[in-house]
Amino acid sequence: MKKNKLLFFSIFLLSIQLSFSQGSPDYNGGFKIKFNDDGSKYLRILSWGQFQATYNNNVPDNTSNLGFNVRRARVLMFSQITKKFLLLTHFGLNSLSSSSLHPVGKGDGAQLFMHDVWGQWSLTDEHAVGAGLHYWNGISRLNNQSTLNLLTLDNNRQSWATIGLSDQFARHVGIYFKGKFGKFKYQVAINDAITNGLDARTPENGGAAVYGGKRILGSKDAGFAYAGYFEYNILDSESNFLPYKVGTYLGGKKVFNIGAGFFAHPSGSVRATQTGVLKGENISIFAVDAFYDAPIKDNGSAITAYATFQSNNYGEDFRFSAYGTGNMFYAHVGYVVPGDLKKARFQPYLSYGNNSYDAVSDNRNVFGIGGNLYLSGHNSKLTLEYKNEKFEGDAAGTVTLQAMIYL
Repeated sequence: MKKNKLLFFSIFLLSIQLSFSQGSPDYNGGFKIKFNDDGSKYLRILSWGQFQATYNNNVPDNTSNLGFNVRRARVLMFSQITKKFLLLTHFGLNSLSSSSLHPVGKGDGAQLFMHDVWGQWSLTDEHAVGAGLHYWNGISRLNNQSTLNLLTLDNNRQSWATIGLSDQFARHVGIYFKGKFGKFKYQVAINDAITNGLDARTPENGGAAVYGGKRILGSKDAGFAYAGYFEYNILDSESNFLPYKVGTYLGGKKVFNIGAGFFAHPSGSVRATQTGVLKGENISIFAVDAFYDAPIKDNGSAITAYATFQSNNYGEDFRFSAYGTGNMFYAHVGYVVPGDLKKARFQPYLSYGNNSYDAVSDNRNVFGIGGNLYLSGHNSKLTLEYKNEKFEGDAAGTVTLQAMIYL
């Protein structure tokens, strides 16, 4: 028994330092601790880190153009003792930089917090119900995106359409149902919206909507949000065991999916009339998307392509940070250069996003060009990206180099 405990503890410590993913010839399933001979009782541990150096050409005169940060550092664990029950725990930090560090590791900066913790009960082999702090989101594939196997340097920001507004870092506390009928997959959720979101503004008389329905109107009228995503796998079927969507398979599968999703939060926003009467406004977000990933030839080349259109209604003339009532189009495409699967592989890519806002006449346009150098699939890779953003007469360009390891 002591030897088993020592082995478990050693593997756990090692997993915190290293990491894993699609496309690696060396991964072979990662850290999985089996508690019976057939492996049906197990604990699986994943860990990853993303480390960045960024050059920004649009900073104040007294600020350096170059900065370093830990973009993500995470540990995820899930276990099954029987096929009927699953428990998942996910914790870590985001965007740790010199401005969010604390002398003794405290404060409100990017410190450790719980990302996910949910339990799941299987109803049948294909359908399940779960509850907790979860990531079974609606709207689109990118609102369910894994950060382990992205094609681009990072996710399209506006696709995480409720982050910090109705949830905690793209996770809600609630109950979800998920499953599949053949190649058709579904996930729906009923969630308790966050009370104190990022939008802490007070509605101005005759002004735009504010995302603060639960905080201002109360939980009876504005407490719950509803989400769902539905997809059909035309070619190879993807797994829906976990909610984290793969960004690129590097040609490891032949996938063509079409999907549609929604997010609805009744009275999620609040407007004040000219006389100061507060009225709730329903939030509704809808999207359609398509994802294609396939090998081109037997020489290691592959293509990944994704596109989505999203309609955002956060309330009349709502605009906060990068989010606002209006429409969004986003697409990216990547190509894996032919080469030996057991050696380093290169994948250049392009991305483009266009966001319109009802509150202003200008559109936000974001263009990205970059490349991934896979040293061992997604387990160890380098990404270099240039991103240019133009909005309301302002333009910003950033160059980021990221090193990633995951197990």
